[in-house]
Amino acid sequence: MQMEQLQKDMVAAMKAKDKTRKDAISALVSAVKKTAIDEGCRDDIKEELVNRVILKEMKSVKEQIDTCPSERADLLEAYQARYDIMQEYAPTLLSAEEVKAVILEKFAEVVATKNKGMIMKTVMAELKGKADGKVINQVVGELCK
Repeated sequence: MQMEQLQKDMVAAMKAKDKTRKDAISALVSAVKKTAIDEGCRDDIKEELVNRVILKEMKSVKEQIDTCPSERADLLEAYQARYDIMQEYAPTLLSAEEVKAVILEKFAEVVATKNKGMIMKTVMAELKGKADGKVINQVVGELCK
């Protein structure tokens, strides 16, 4: 996802007076800007950084949904709406089969060592933001058996 696209969509939501959508996209934009400043790339925000921040924000909203008391239906509905909007901007993640194919293709020599820590270290650097960490861990665990 491009930062410019997020900002255009935020402006469109403002013009449409869609407060829920504007708030969700605004949260993404501000989180991306904060991370970019922290990483020292304020003017040149890469798509990879935007995708990584979107996934992180989605994870935190998912935790809010999971920990919200069931009697607070209003909050739960607001969190779910925010999560659904963020889902539209999230990058598509690799499936377990695709992760396994990438690992076997690019990291065959590391997989041969059967050292899970070493495999995870090299694979996570390549697949961070492209696949879910739990899926990568599961695939690496299967390969190390």
